[in-house]
Amino acid sequence: SEKCLLRHFSSVGFWGLVNNAGISTFGETGWLSMEKYEKFADVNLLGSIRTTLAFLPLLRKYKGRIVFMSSIVAYFSLGNGIYSMTKAAIEKFCDALRLEMKKFGVRVCIIQPGNYARSTKIQPPVSAEEIWNELSEEEKAVYNKEYVQERANCFNSILSKGSTNGNEVVDAMVDALMSPTPKARYMVAKLTEKALVFVCALFPTVVMDSVLSYALCN
Repeated sequence: SEKCLLRHFSSVGFWGLVNNAGISTFGETGWLSMEKYEKFADVNLLGSIRTTLAFLPLLRKYKGRIVFMSSIVAYFSLGNGIYSMTKAAIEKFCDALRLEMKKFGVRVCIIQPGNYARSTKIQPPVSAEEIWNELSEEEKAVYNKEYVQERANCFNSILSKGSTNGNEVVDAMVDALMSPTPKARYMVAKLTEKALVFVCALFPTVVMDSVLSYALCN
């Protein structure tokens, strides 16, 4: 139980916490149920917050490190808006926490991987047939199977281009935990992915939307 863990670590010491839990899925906004939104928020966002709050007293006591697994999709969405939403939220939680923990000597770091779908298997290839069968009648009246198939093909193409070098992300996590001077953010991504983040963060929204529409095969 949580109390038993806290008692155990109070005696042996507790220095590092990595919030790595996360789930992903594909689908346009209206395709996903409210229950699915709640599940994703509970795992990806509230799960990390619950764990952090539970161990915060020990992390302050031992001047430890807290590492959060975010993603470059905190800046944009490529067919997985529900996942992007949770990562953007965890980034803001970390921004507040990092400033608040500074006075206690606790470091807060964010890992922002690019597309490592082939390494983590967090998102398997999607099935257009399964997506269509799960749509409400209202959504089926707006979309058609051909559109769903087109979106699924595009998303699966993005997944297939994911890096298999998952050790790059692990190395960033280790550095965040062990370095005397850890970074606040570790963006572990291809140059093209970093360029996309740069466009989304600094260019006008109309430019961002145009670039993302092209990336999404629109």
